[in-house]
Amino acid sequence: MNPYPPVLSDLIRKLSRLPGLGEKSATRIAMHLLKSPDKDVESLAENIRQLRANIRTCSICFNFTEDPVCAICGDPARNTGQICVVEGTADLLAIEQSGAHKGRYHVLQGVLAPLDGIGPEQIRIKELFARFKSEKITEIILATNPSSEGEATAHYLLQILKDHDARVTRIAYGIPMGGDLKYTDRITLERALKGRQVF
Repeated sequence: MNPYPPVLSDLIRKLSRLPGLGEKSATRIAMHLLKSPDKDVESLAENIRQLRANIRTCSICFNFTEDPVCAICGDPARNTGQICVVEGTADLLAIEQSGAHKGRYHVLQGVLAPLDGIGPEQIRIKELFARFKSEKITEIILATNPSSEGEATAHYLLQILKDHDARVTRIAYGIPMGGDLKYTDRITLERALKGRQVF
């Protein structure tokens, strides 16, 4: 028997569908919302409504924005010839926070996953190629994740980009700072050795 009223049970079920939340975390959030002041809960609900109403994708890179063009694409100080291709906006934010990339981005909004029915038409690949007509692209940095789908997507892009004049590079993978070699997986070690640089 469910000990919660139907409205609370429904909220817990919906919250538990969010990435990274299980039933226990969803229950804690629901209980917190019940105890919170009305104005805080109403403000959160309004924020979610505004998110759905006002957030769109940038017409150039497909990053999330409130404007037709995102702040990165609209920044004249960015290197417009260098495009970093990422799977999603979370990846873009991680790279931005590092401060290492001063160019623009292209958000694929997914990766190739044929078993799930996701092919080149389901992600923003044709839009990437359309950018070659409107922008002077000198380098494409493939920054997809080191998963089987991310690798397949990078390999696919590498194959079809080789006919363009732009230089195509892939981000390096290696041992994380503070990591321990004996606990590092074989593929990471292999990539770290292949990507070694002169010291």
